Amino acid sequence: MTRTRTTTNLAVGAAAASLLLAGCGADTPQAGSTGNPAPSASTTETASDENKNYVDLQTPTFSDPTSITNPLFPISDLDQVIQLGEEAGTRLRFEVTRLPETKTIEWDGQSVETVQSQFVAYGDGRVLEVATDYFAQADDGAVWYFGEQVDNYEDGVIANNDGTWLAGKDGPPGMIMPADPQVVDVYRPENVPDVVFEEVTVLEVDQTVPGPRGDVEGAIRIQERLMDGATEGKTFAPAYGEFQAIVESEQELVEMGLAVPADFLGGPAPAELTAMSAGGDALRAAASAGDFDSVSASLDDLRAAWGTLRGDTTPPFVADQTDAALAAVDAAIEASDAGAAAQAAIDLTHASLDLQLQHLAVPEVDLARFRLWVEQLQLDTATEDQALIAGDAAILETIWLRVGHTVDAAASGGLAGQLDVVRGAADDGDSSAAAAAATALMDALTG
Repeated sequence: MTRTRTTTNLAVGAAAASLLLAGCGADTPQAGSTGNPAPSASTTETASDENKNYVDLQTPTFSDPTSITNPLFPISDLDQVIQLGEEAGTRLRFEVTRLPETKTIEWDGQSVETVQSQFVAYGDGRVLEVATDYFAQADDGAVWYFGEQVDNYEDGVIANNDGTWLAGKDGPPGMIMPADPQVVDVYRPENVPDVVFEEVTVLEVDQTVPGPRGDVEGAIRIQERLMDGATEGKTFAPAYGEFQAIVESEQELVEMGLAVPADFLGGPAPAELTAMSAGGDALRAAASAGDFDSVSASLDDLRAAWGTLRGDTTPPFVADQTDAALAAVDAAIEASDAGAAAQAAIDLTHASLDLQLQHLAVPEVDLARFRLWVEQLQLDTATEDQALIAGDAAILETIWLRVGHTVDAAASGGLAGQLDVVRGAADDGDSSAAAAAATALMDALTG
């Protein structure tokens, strides 16, 4: 599930043309097989093969699979993770959110209940990939990967489902994190011939890495060998899971922005952050109206609030994201570009919402994100760009999957109905209908 490379390729493809994916496989088991047999010599032919210690050869048992306590892959405890980075000039953003439902998967005579996690990848603010992943912890403490449902997007619509697989149907589950990883341990998170394969080698353990709120001890560094022979370097850290990914050949670096509950500070939010939210609303309204005097005044207020709020304890990559959004508003003002100013104001509010994750519950922040994407839809319908409109609809549906269950039942039905109208307008390529649906959805949200 090496999504860094998958997302990268889609980003390049969309411009010109998943958090984890990989490699090639020979002598791998078929559906229903137990364990992960050791590959043949041809599969693992590298200079250091004699030092490898395969730790995924056993058949795991699962007595309490949804209680994932492995500190290096704590998916049961992670409410949401924001990862930020760049690849060859494309701005990357990954959102990983634990979903409330579990999924039972039949494999090797076992009915294994798995934790579901939603992965969303954005390139320059637009959807690239949405996937649902399935994880379970074995009785020995190792975490196993039971598959994923992948939607890869181009121009706002699903281009393919490459990378999709399910344990028991397509192949065996793969170990994604040993109970106690040691140097030269080797395991395969994905092992489905001609679909996905990934081999991980542990390079270092007990490392200290700089995190969103200071140093994090007990991290490990690994190398993933992929199907095409390329490699990725990754770091996993306690309480965070996947922490950093580097693909030198693709000029890609993705790092931990923040995670909750690891970086949760509690409420209420600081007054400056509340002021930034209010200022963001005013900035977007002024930018949409082309009122640059008001845009400048709102930006001054935002800068003052951010100058007070920003400090050594602010997660550095989220802070950098906020700085970049403020600079983009400046550039739009200088160019007297109302559309660019409105877009930069939306990006700034996204950054503000990431900061609010430190103080508010994830559903509350996600509902604010949902509203912001409705505003994005309103902005994009004015351009009549069908790819942008379709992508907005896809993201609204994606966020609704993780937040809809928290909304009052009566309101939820109305919002879901309006969301269906948005989807229909996007599918029909009807910009006017999409604009009307966006307005109705905003009205329903306000109500």
